[in-house]
Amino acid sequence: MDGLQFGDSDSSSSDFDEDPSGLPFPEPLSRTSFLAPDFDPATFLASLTNRHQSLEDLRQELRGLEQSLNKELLDLVNENYQDFLSLGTALRGGEEKVEGVKVGVLSFQRDVTAIRDKVEARRKEVEELLNEKRRLRTNADIGKELLDYADRVEELEHRLMIADKSSPQEGVTPYDSDTESDLYSGESDDSDDDELADGSSGISLKRMKRHAQKFVYLTSIAARVGEKHPFLVAQQPRVAKIKSTVLLDLKNALEQATAAGAKQGNRDGRTMAILRLYDLMGEDVSAVAALKNLKL
Repeated sequence: MDGLQFGDSDSSSSDFDEDPSGLPFPEPLSRTSFLAPDFDPATFLASLTNRHQSLEDLRQELRGLEQSLNKELLDLVNENYQDFLSLGTALRGGEEKVEGVKVGVLSFQRDVTAIRDKVEARRKEVEELLNEKRRLRTNADIGKELLDYADRVEELEHRLMIADKSSPQEGVTPYDSDTESDLYSGESDDSDDDELADGSSGISLKRMKRHAQKFVYLTSIAARVGEKHPFLVAQQPRVAKIKSTVLLDLKNALEQATAAGAKQGNRDGRTMAILRLYDLMGEDVSAVAALKNLKL
C-alpha cells in the first residue's frame, strides 16, 4: 500500500518535472509585419494566438524591437551627419541661383511674348490681304457684270432701232435686225409671222421673245449687282426706253393678233404667246391694260 503510494508519488512528480521543450517556441517578431500599407493592430494581435506567449512577454519583445529601431535610426544619423552638414552648406547661397534661374525664365518669357506678337501681327496682315483679295475679286466680278450689262443695253438699242444716231461710236456698225436674227437663229425672224387681213405680215414673235428675254436678263444682272449702283442708275433712262419700246411692240402685236380677219386658230395662239411674254417681263398690269384697250 505504502509502496503504491510512493509509486504514485513518483509518477506524479515525474509529470511535473516533465521537460516542456516540446511546446512551440515563438519566433521573433518580423519588421515586415509592420510595413504593410494596410497594417491593423487588432488583426496583427489576432494572428499571434498560436505563439504560446504571455502578453507581458509580447510587450517586452515589442519594446525591444522599438529600442532596436531607435538605435538603428541614431546610427544612421551619426553615419550621415557630415552629409547632412554638407547639404546645409550647399543650400547656402541658393538665393543667387534661384535669382539666376528666375532671370533666365523672365528672359525666355520676353522672347516668347515677342515671337507671339510677331505671329499675331503676321496673322492680321494675312487676314487683311485675304480680305483685300476677296474685295478685289468681288469688284472684278461686278466689273464683268457691268460690262456685260452695257453691251446688252447697246445690243437691245440696236435691235429695237432706238440707238442715239446723233453720236454714233467710231468703228461700230449698227445692227441690222434681220441679218442679226439670221445669225442667231439660222432662219428668218418672219418665219412665224401670220398673214393679216390686208395680206401684210405681222410682227415676228420670235424677235419679240428674244427682246423680252434679253430685257429680263438685264434685270437679273441689276439684281445681282444692286440696282443702286451708280453705273446702273446712270443707265436707267436707256433701260426705261428699251422697256417701253418692247412693251409697245407687244401691244402692237396683240392688236394685230386680235384684228378682224385673222385666222381663229392662229389668232388665239399668238394672243396667248404674247401674254406669256408680258408675264415673262413681269408686266401683267400692262397686259391687262392692253386687253382692256382692245375691248374698247
